[in-house]
This record gives sequence, C-alpha cells and structure tokens, in this order.
Amino acid sequence: MSQEEVEQGAEDDVAMSFMEHLEELRKRLIYSFLGILPGMSVAWWYKEEILSLLVRPLAQAWRRLGLGEVSLHFANPVDPFVSYLKIAAVVGALFSSPWIFWQIWAFISPGLYRRERRYALPFVIASTLFFAGGAVFSYHFVFPLGFETLLGFAGMLPDQSMRIQPTLMIGEYLSFALRMLVAFGVVFEVPVVVTFLAAIGVVNWKQLLRFGRWWLVIAAVLAGILTPPDVGSQMMMMVPLVGLYFLSVGLAYFIGPKPPKEGPASSAIEPS
Repeated sequence: MSQEEVEQGAEDDVAMSFMEHLEELRKRLIYSFLGILPGMSVAWWYKEEILSLLVRPLAQAWRRLGLGEVSLHFANPVDPFVSYLKIAAVVGALFSSPWIFWQIWAFISPGLYRRERRYALPFVIASTLFFAGGAVFSYHFVFPLGFETLLGFAGMLPDQSMRIQPTLMIGEYLSFALRMLVAFGVVFEVPVVVTFLAAIGVVNWKQLLRFGRWWLVIAAVLAGILTPPDVGSQMMMMVPLVGLYFLSVGLAYFIGPKPPKEGPASSAIEPS
C-alpha cells in the first residue's frame, strides 16, 4: 500500500478506546438480535413444518433400515416448547444472516482504510451465500449418510437374543441437527474470510499455499470435533474444508497483493 493511500485512509480514522470498542460490540450484538426477531417470528409460525423438514432425512434412513415406526420422544413436558424455540432461533438467524453479516462488517470497518471499505457489499453477499450453502450441503449430503451409518448399529444381535432399538428424544435430536447445520454454515465461511484477508493485504497467495499443509491438519481436527464419530461424515466436512481453502488461494492469486520477489541472496540462505 502506498504512502498516499495510508494518509488518505488515516484521515478518517478515529481512535477508539478499549471500552469504546466494547460499547460498539454491544451495540452490534443488540442490533443483530433485534434483526433476528422478525425471522424468529416467521419460523415460530411455521415451526411444525420446519420440524417435519428437519426430521425428513432421519425418517428416510429409519425406514430404509426397517426400524419400524418413526417417532421422536420427550421426557419432560416442556421439551417440545424448548425444541420449537431452538428451531425458531436458528432458522430466524439463518433468515436474518444478511443483516447479521452487515453488523459484523459495521463492527470491523472502522479499522479498515477507505479503499477497503468498498468490499462491504461483496462481503455480506458472499458470507450469506456460503453460510446458507453450508447448511444446505449438510442437510442434503451429510444428514442422509450420517443417519444411515449411525442408525445402522441398531437391529437384532447375531444370536437373536436381543434387539437394539433406537429411542430418540426430540430435544437431543434437534440440538444435534441444528448444531450440524450451523457448523457447516460456519466452516463454509472459510473462503470468504481468507479471500477478504488477501484482498486487504494481510496475506498473499504464496503464504496461504505454504500454510496449506497445516490447514490439512486443522481441517481433519475440525471435522473430527464437529461431525458424528463416523468416517463418512467426517470426510464430508473435511473435503469441502480443504477444497474451499485452496479455492481461496486461487482467489487470493487474482485479487490479493503480489508477494515480493525473492532475490538471489534470500534464496541462497533459504533452507532446503
């Protein structure tokens, strides 16, 4: 970045204390919560239809495995209410994600230079699309494979002495399903974050490419933590994580800063 750009960007900068940063964060969190309320209201109105949609992959896997009648149970009378409230909150947040990402941008934009603030609209649009894309990918590809694998442990034992029968509680199932949707939505934000860091000059494509070997390890750990304990589901998260990261490297090559050329002296002392 040239000295002229630095001076031009700095002229708008206003120094903020730590407490002022906290106050700004509090304001953005309040705005985000208020923005979720309309989406929550709509989701609550259609809560039963949304629940039916969320349990469809489970029901399909249940029937394919011949486990009998599909049912969700609850042990506490308040459990269905809490479960529907979870549905309304998460689906409301998904509906309101453009507003939430705009608040995130509004929080970080004071620390950016003037030329970097023009990325606001692309950041919000890309963040929304990738977050929704991650949730859709999870629902259509990970849920069917994961449920069929995990429910496959049910059935009669080889000596026909006992049947292992799943009894799923509505609260536990929805916590699991909603956590998976949000987890995939968040990990699909990798290209948005990495490309944005490249666009504002924090990293360049060569640095990202060198970090790729470590990203493979990070992706494997994240997939192991965030997905069910079966190899199929873990691979369904790890493969997009790796693919999206290297997509970001390609985008950084075109829109990010060019790495400095290494001179003869620096390449001579670089370890092999």
